[in-house]
Amino acid sequence: MTQVGSNSLGTRKTLDVNGKTYAYYSLAAASEKVGDVSRLPFSLKVLLENMLRFEDEGFTVGEEHVRAIADWQKNPVTGNEIQYRPARVLLQDFTGVPCVVDLAAMRDAIGKLGGDTAKINPQVPVNLVIDHSVMVDEFGTPRAFEANKALEYQRNAERYDFLKWGAKSLKNFYAVPPGTGICHQVNLEHIAKGVWSSEDQNGEMVAYPDTCVGTDSHTTMINGLGVLGWGVGGIEAEAAMLGQPISMLIPEVVGFRLDGEMAEGVTATDLVLTCVQMLREHGVVGRFVEFYGPGVSNLTLADRATIANMAPEYGATCGIFGIDDKTMEYLRLTGRSEEDIALVEAYAKEQGMWFDPAAEPVFSSTLQLDMNAVVPSLAGPKRPQDKIALPLVDENFNGDLKSVYKKDAPVRVDVEGAGHDVGDGDVVIAAITSCTNTSNPDVMIAAGLVAKKAHAKGLKPKPWVKTSLAPGSQVVTDYLVKSGLQDDLNAIGFDLVGYGCTTCIGNSGPLAPPISKAVNENDLVAASVLSGNRNFEGRISPDVRANFLASPPLVVAYALKGTVTEDITETPIGQDQDGNDVMLADIWPTNEEVRQHRVANIDRQMFETRYADVYKGDEDWQAIEVEASDTYSWNPSSTYVANPPYFEGMGMEPAPVEDIVGAKPLAVLGDSVTTDHISPAGSIKEDSPAGEYLVNHQVAKKDFNSYGSRRGNHDVMMRGTFANIRIRNEMVPGVEGGYTTYKGEQMAIYDAAMKHKADGTPLVVVAGKEYGTGSSRDWAAKGTILLGVRAVIVESYERIHRSNLIGMGVLPLQFKEGDTRETLGLTGESSFTIKGLDNLSARQDVEVEVTREDGTTFTFTALCRIDTANEMEYYRNGGILHYVLRKLAAA
Repeated sequence: MTQVGSNSLGTRKTLDVNGKTYAYYSLAAASEKVGDVSRLPFSLKVLLENMLRFEDEGFTVGEEHVRAIADWQKNPVTGNEIQYRPARVLLQDFTGVPCVVDLAAMRDAIGKLGGDTAKINPQVPVNLVIDHSVMVDEFGTPRAFEANKALEYQRNAERYDFLKWGAKSLKNFYAVPPGTGICHQVNLEHIAKGVWSSEDQNGEMVAYPDTCVGTDSHTTMINGLGVLGWGVGGIEAEAAMLGQPISMLIPEVVGFRLDGEMAEGVTATDLVLTCVQMLREHGVVGRFVEFYGPGVSNLTLADRATIANMAPEYGATCGIFGIDDKTMEYLRLTGRSEEDIALVEAYAKEQGMWFDPAAEPVFSSTLQLDMNAVVPSLAGPKRPQDKIALPLVDENFNGDLKSVYKKDAPVRVDVEGAGHDVGDGDVVIAAITSCTNTSNPDVMIAAGLVAKKAHAKGLKPKPWVKTSLAPGSQVVTDYLVKSGLQDDLNAIGFDLVGYGCTTCIGNSGPLAPPISKAVNENDLVAASVLSGNRNFEGRISPDVRANFLASPPLVVAYALKGTVTEDITETPIGQDQDGNDVMLADIWPTNEEVRQHRVANIDRQMFETRYADVYKGDEDWQAIEVEASDTYSWNPSSTYVANPPYFEGMGMEPAPVEDIVGAKPLAVLGDSVTTDHISPAGSIKEDSPAGEYLVNHQVAKKDFNSYGSRRGNHDVMMRGTFANIRIRNEMVPGVEGGYTTYKGEQMAIYDAAMKHKADGTPLVVVAGKEYGTGSSRDWAAKGTILLGVRAVIVESYERIHRSNLIGMGVLPLQFKEGDTRETLGLTGESSFTIKGLDNLSARQDVEVEVTREDGTTFTFTALCRIDTANEMEYYRNGGILHYVLRKLAAA
């Protein structure tokens, strides 16, 4: 049931669509009260409607908030704080498990506070898609999919039991079983509606824009469908599930004008890598990006989704497109009901949300791209914004990387009974992966056509390349099989390995032992080429240092080529059956070939069939027997799911906030520290604190699984926080990995944190620019607080991580302009006292007193990056969950 506001502005009207009447909140009616809103960007029209629908005469939303959005047109800068309520929440299983763990823990906690456990239920629809658990253990064989799925169920039995309990016990919670697809692609192809409708408290049907937040930063993919959505921390998502608004500032909106159309042979991947580079250079962190102009009409809906997916890579909160005929065509193709499609069109046109390619909305700033100028590209070797034109990839590796890494001679490696020379720059992983590209039929068909032409010429991947194909939807397999292209992909090693994120999130699985041994013993700079969205250090594989993002057809080409040290456009890909050189141009499909295959092989019935009973799952999922219950029966021996300690000793009133006195640094870090660096991710080493914990709990090394799969167990996760193999703590110069010092002795960060905790010493983290870049990993904040870190002091934050820190009760501080850890001389030997916290307010200056090793002191002023009054309430309560829990218990 939809809860709506008081309608004191009189904007509630009715809309008749094919004989059915809906109530809606009219932007035209709002214009009569607050002035013309027609030139607002599409995204702000969505926010304005949200204010109108939940307007409650000033309790959380008042006329001043509606007026503030309308007046944004006069001064399009970051504006007032508003309380925004998304229509629904999207989860993937890595971030979803801890969300459900916290809901189960809150049911226990509210009972102890004398409240009703039934209040702990999602108040809006929540869809969880299990997509992060499958790993590429088996590849290059027809049995790969079934073998990897069997291992997935074996490794994740406890997690899947728990998630099925959630699906049976929590209202408004729906779990999409393993082996179905990737959450963002399932959202795009099935869950999203464009315009949502539900019954309100008066029994009337209300129509409103489909909006969502998700616990994965690439939730923005749904922006391609005209659905406003972005990634938030798991903690923030839980609050949204529980009916709490998301506190945010009216954002700046950057307009990105697209003109023309893409040239022959250029893909949507090339386009998005160009956009990422341009937008990073422009600077869009914390801003909305909205695409407009005549070129938008030349993009397929799937192309738009590819661009929207990578909003986190260009740093924006979202990257949105409007609603138009292409939207209607996609909704119809993917099996949405005619009733829903009619409502989307009627509502968008009535509300002035229908995309006009000639329109010029008001934007905070703009930039422009003629798509005809886009060229085939890769991005890497460490960041998605570092675009490289395809002919320059070899120069980039041989030049730029040569100055960083010593170029060694190739190493002789025995692979499948034959010797091969493997050296720096050789591609050891080639993966068609990630919803970013597998949601786009054109690039998937192009990959299949490259495989077909290569197969016809007798080409094979180089023996040292691990190849994999992991689509984000079963429909991809349907059209590749129907077209015959899957046979060609299989013939050159790109057999189906699973439906999930796989290599894009680091679930690339192990390399062949001889390859891994050669890489590590000889310090080789091995390369990967993948169709993913992230290529941060240490993410793809611990054996691979140079990671390049590419379109699926280029992934296939590089698997055949086997190296990034030669110009793939000017040197042979390989030799055909007769020994003739085969060039990239010989196997590259034309745009018309791709279009013909798409039209002939994709239809509505594929989507209707695959999504007809999407929550039922296969026989393995159906075999999991779990009973619904009011509270969860925690298994004390489980190393996957454990009752977290967040609510221990919690009372109905929050404790007073006290100054942080004598805090020691746990880590002093540089620029661009990502949530991959902070949050536990990837494999668990046996000699790490987390590995030792598992061994002590009788878990065999072969059953360690990954950190991501164990996100429901705080004991494992806190031991893996700040433990990334590539993190560099300046407290231990020259050392890579999760180490620090305690009283001059080098040790694992977790071990030092526990010693500080035993001493009663609070901790801080000090860092440079862009702290917390990357995925919306709630454990980057949860692990931080559990290690005893009370404050983080940096030069700048990425949006989601700053919010997550507050959500867990960690104080985010930011150096003033001109101050850095270097200019202030902050070291691991300093101690910090942060004053005035008992009377703290949003964006207030805070005094930090530093005591040097020799006992001398000085002070500097930092900015409190608690940006809104709501965030301050969360911080004073010890976190957002504590705030919600007290509020629900009191009610």
